[in-house]
Amino acid sequence: RMICLIQRVTHAQVVVDSQLIGKIQTGLVVLTAFQSEDSVKNIDKMVHKLLNYRCFSDNEDKMNLNVQQVEGALLLIPQFTLAATTNKGLRPSFSSCAAPDTAHVLFDAFVNLCKQSPTPIETGLFGADMQVSLTNNGPVTFWLET
Repeated sequence: RMICLIQRVTHAQVVVDSQLIGKIQTGLVVLTAFQSEDSVKNIDKMVHKLLNYRCFSDNEDKMNLNVQQVEGALLLIPQFTLAATTNKGLRPSFSSCAAPDTAHVLFDAFVNLCKQSPTPIETGLFGADMQVSLTNNGPVTFWLET
């Protein structure tokens, strides 16, 4: 199952080696992890869910609007640690995570599919030590799985 932890933000950015590589204003930060059984089929379903998930407030302060309706952006960040097994012991296990080469291919496919929408897309860098900063609006955070 593909995992995305989404955070509704007023602004966010990602820095690698002291260089700003991605920045958004209103939108969603999407921390993304793949597990060993994930495939492109999972990606299609997740992209549809991300672009249409109603987590932005309308005029009545109800979560009825999606990122496209508020003309927001997505900041996609690969984060394999989301797929860790944490229910035993005091150290995470990464045995259920997709292999790095597979996860990299899946992340690239995920980014490319998101870029087919009119929604602005920014990304982190797969495999890099990233510094991600954001202002979570609400705070609003959701765990999405396929």
